[in-house]
Amino acid sequence: MQDRARRIQTVLGPIDPQDAGRVLMHEHVLCDVTPPALAASGQPRTEVTLENVHEIRFHWTRHYGNHILDDPALMALELADFKAAGGGTVVDLTIRGLAPDPRSLAAVSRASGAHIVAGTGYYISEFSGADLSSATTDHMAQQMIADLSDGFDGTSIKAGIIGEIGVSDPWHPDERRAMTAAAIAQQQTGAAITVHPGRHPASPFDIIDHLKADGADIQRVIIGHLDRTFTTPDQVRRLADTGCVLEWDFFGIESSYYPFSDLDMPNDARRVALILPLLATGHQSQVVISQDICTQTRLRRRGGHGYAHILNSVVPMMLRKGVSEDTVTHILAGTPQRLLTMTT
Repeated sequence: MQDRARRIQTVLGPIDPQDAGRVLMHEHVLCDVTPPALAASGQPRTEVTLENVHEIRFHWTRHYGNHILDDPALMALELADFKAAGGGTVVDLTIRGLAPDPRSLAAVSRASGAHIVAGTGYYISEFSGADLSSATTDHMAQQMIADLSDGFDGTSIKAGIIGEIGVSDPWHPDERRAMTAAAIAQQQTGAAITVHPGRHPASPFDIIDHLKADGADIQRVIIGHLDRTFTTPDQVRRLADTGCVLEWDFFGIESSYYPFSDLDMPNDARRVALILPLLATGHQSQVVISQDICTQTRLRRRGGHGYAHILNSVVPMMLRKGVSEDTVTHILAGTPQRLLTMTT
């Protein structure tokens, strides 16, 4: 693994950190994140049209097929938009339970010109099923280490980050073991860990305590989905005090409706409003942002905002709100490049 130290591992091979450019730290390029109940419903796959795109976008868990991204040619066009807008790298966190496809990721990267970093690990138990429940902690750790060091399932395509490791409410015992396995894999490979926390505001803190006890490097732990987990600046500050990296990754979702709880989802302006106090207190190195695109209706060619949304729309808003160019660059390039650079 020494040849990868101080490099970023993409699906097409290692690159120098500065070559990663501006990075989206939490996306899906090829995936199937269909809720299990919807997958079992027997619905036919829904075609997105002008007549139904709003309905599907608003009620995004009701329509089978919306959560499936499986067309490499289409996804290459979508990522080419990101590249054309000045983007460099997309982190695809499609792990076990979400239908990862490393070979096609490599093809999308070649066709689009965008670097792709692939994740490894296990999603929540509801999705991962027997892959999670039947595996020992050591087996999970060794599988992640193999994905990072040798390649996925007999390929030479290697992971470059651990996660998004899934946590439910309440935290399932099998998911706890997967988190321990992630800590072991981090210690062996120097990879960062991205976490999909439970929706309860206590979940991120429980996860940090667990990872600390397992010997993880908390400065290389990213807690995602804060958009639907925290609502107050105090919650944000307390998590920042642990030393982890805080991630708002639902940028582009402008509807307050959230199908999994009674939370009123923030819009992009509210997301930035929760980030600004962190920047004012010198925590800019602990903030990353992304969009977590995993549905058809968020693709530009299906009526959505696409992967270039942050670069085209959110960055100008941040600048208007007084965030400096240097800080924007730190959030989109400096911190992601640090996190993706292997330390072992």
